[in-house]
Amino acid sequence: MKEKKPQNLDTIKFSVLDLVPVAKGASHLQAIQNSLALAQHAERLGFERFWISEHHNMDTLVSSATPILIGHIAQGTKSIKVGSGGIMLPNHAPLIVAEQFGTLATLYPGRIDLGLGRAPGTDQLTAKALRRDRIETVHDFPRDIEALQQYFSIENSRAPVRAIPGEGSDIPLYLLGSSTFSAQLAGKKGLPYAFASHFAPAQLHQALGLYHQNFEPSPQCNKPYTIACVNIIAADTDEEARYIETSLQQLALGIIRNTRKPLPPPLDNMDELWDEREKAQIQQMMYYSFVGNKETIERELSAFVAATQVNEIMVVSHIFDHEERLKSYEIVSSLQKG
Repeated sequence: MKEKKPQNLDTIKFSVLDLVPVAKGASHLQAIQNSLALAQHAERLGFERFWISEHHNMDTLVSSATPILIGHIAQGTKSIKVGSGGIMLPNHAPLIVAEQFGTLATLYPGRIDLGLGRAPGTDQLTAKALRRDRIETVHDFPRDIEALQQYFSIENSRAPVRAIPGEGSDIPLYLLGSSTFSAQLAGKKGLPYAFASHFAPAQLHQALGLYHQNFEPSPQCNKPYTIACVNIIAADTDEEARYIETSLQQLALGIIRNTRKPLPPPLDNMDELWDEREKAQIQQMMYYSFVGNKETIERELSAFVAATQVNEIMVVSHIFDHEERLKSYEIVSSLQKG
């Protein structure tokens, strides 16, 4: 049996996760325009895919109408894969998702990904407003995935309920998770698995292990495929990158304090803003954050890939200044070019 070659920065793929953040002083339209500019930039740099995540009722993010934004990004780019990271399936009827993504795949064939999550992507009150009288249980997520797969299948052409367009679409599904539940489910279904280690690092290694242990080949995947989402902030120097990182730290502090506001500019001293307990909590939450110059990022990210053996790194970068954000992705792209 041929021994599997270990993964390293030269063999893995790099992709982008965009939450369409609103920077302080910017409009919602500017946030969307910046998202498209970032996607075009990522395409030129050779990134594999560009995903947008579904969030609701947040002043800080404008990614609520996720399929519309995916269509906007796909229309403004030429080759990069575009998709959801993810669609929060409990918020939607599987038929609606199948129709929306079937339409996207019809318009942009071979370029649309469908990442699926089971979290609400919002607070419980907003989740109730989205779902109305629909009550989700732990058993509904696997059933909803099966329903989606059925709607996308050509065999559904004789069914009384059909997804048009969508039926017969070759849309790859990805399961997203921040715990072990989706890892085991993705393995059993033979689907690629993406872990949200950018904000929920605790169970990363356990989830990856369970995914591999439970993996069964499927028509979509004949072998396991894993993605780890991490925070990366790259700049010319470590000091500059750490300064830029304070925008992300302030954003995380707003989550802890439930005082969420648009992405703030960097500041000189976070110790004037947080206490020791909050600092420790944010450092734990953002454990898989890679901050520094090219050499620092390369060293730390190489160790991460060696430890996890993931197939793909999905980069999220909460950076206040748009040009500095673009530059950070340039530095990341250079890691595969020596």
